[in-house]
Amino acid sequence: RKMGNVSNASSETELRGALAWMVGEEGRGVRTIIEMVAMTRFDCMVGSSSGQRAAVAQALHHCSIRSAFGKVLNRQPLMQNVLADLVVENEGSVALTMRIARALDLRADDEHEDLLVRLVTAIGKYWICKRTPQLTYESMECIGGSGVMEDGPFPRLFRKSPVNAIWEGSGNVQCLDVRRAMQKTPETVEAFFAEVAKAKGANETLDRYVGALRREFADRADLEYRARDVVDRMALAIQAALLVQHAPPMIADAFCASRLGASGHHNYGALPRGVDCAAIIERATPRA
Repeated sequence: RKMGNVSNASSETELRGALAWMVGEEGRGVRTIIEMVAMTRFDCMVGSSSGQRAAVAQALHHCSIRSAFGKVLNRQPLMQNVLADLVVENEGSVALTMRIARALDLRADDEHEDLLVRLVTAIGKYWICKRTPQLTYESMECIGGSGVMEDGPFPRLFRKSPVNAIWEGSGNVQCLDVRRAMQKTPETVEAFFAEVAKAKGANETLDRYVGALRREFADRADLEYRARDVVDRMALAIQAALLVQHAPPMIADAFCASRLGASGHHNYGALPRGVDCAAIIERATPRA
């Protein structure tokens, strides 16, 4: 029995003496199965992004009607910082997931899109799925003690949150696959930077971050050892580039300032001063 995701049955089947037909070239099994793997990894991105939204929506709704210390929670500065930060995280997840959806639709007739699928699906699957448990917990904390009650939505959301990071290749597998793609198909790296370059000039923090990332790629020593750090930075770069292009400025600017700035990103609720948290919360709060 699984700790979560119980409604989605899992089993392991051992085939002994079964009749089988080879569906690809002998010795090229990974290449044959990679098409299916791309889709299932994308499915993990969709599941985790939507799980994030479910958790954030619960937190936003609760904090819009719950009062403490004489004021509604979503009007209190520190809670505004936390809620807005959660929203910004989910906006980045959805933006990257939808970009891969588009790439999957177009890859058959577009080499750039095909290269993005090869490299960025693993990046997105790794980053989004691993970020989901912490975001879910933080959303649960916004609700307080009742958030852990079994008759509420959060126990199920939280127990389900780690599974997509483990399925279809855990974190190390995704990072090693990114490394493999970079080494075997160097064009994927140029496709990545070409995609990020679409946002060039729109945000100085992003431009500096991408420049530093490019310089990092000049050093390929110990790449396996550094793989998680490199993939983390690639994920943030492409999420930021997508938000700069497609999200409202308040979202994109908050993402770049909090995730790409010199201080880095720590626990949720550490957005820098100057972010319009109230507007971000208003944008994301569920409507009746």
